[in-house]
Amino acid sequence: MKVIGFAGYSGAGKTTLVERLIPVLRLHGLRVSVVKHAHHKFDIDHPGKDTWRHREAGAFEVVVASDRRLALMREFEQSAQMSVHQLIAELDAGVDWVLVEGFKHSDLLKIEVWRATMPDEPPRPARYIADEFVTAIATDTPDGLPAPTQLLVFDLNDAEAIGQWLIDSGSRFEYKPPHDV
Repeated sequence: MKVIGFAGYSGAGKTTLVERLIPVLRLHGLRVSVVKHAHHKFDIDHPGKDTWRHREAGAFEVVVASDRRLALMREFEQSAQMSVHQLIAELDAGVDWVLVEGFKHSDLLKIEVWRATMPDEPPRPARYIADEFVTAIATDTPDGLPAPTQLLVFDLNDAEAIGQWLIDSGSRFEYKPPHDV
């Protein structure tokens, strides 16, 4: 399996880029999974549904499955932060690509999604300047990057070019889990 991360500030366009990359990779016959970092009390279930009722009753894990889908929900009794590597280990080993959104401090190779300005926010520093795991930049303003770089710079809206680069450079992104996972 190959793994690439997407790091950037909220609102920079990470989700949109990942959403556009999935069908690009799928058109090449590749199986794609996504690992997404979420904030504290997110929920994928809805009050009143069977799985929600089981979790509310105190179940540690609830697996719901049909002939088309499987979902696992796990409740942590105490706050627990799973590493990106632990989450990748939960995925089907037969997947070709894992797109990791968030986890900006991880030791995964990543594409930085960077915008020169965010509405109603002060300028934010770019990660590529100090993060050795940033391997490329996707931006809407290549001339507005805060520092010169030798990294590849992609148009944030050109998912086809980014997808083709990932495919062409695939061996670079072959996943090697750390020994402690």
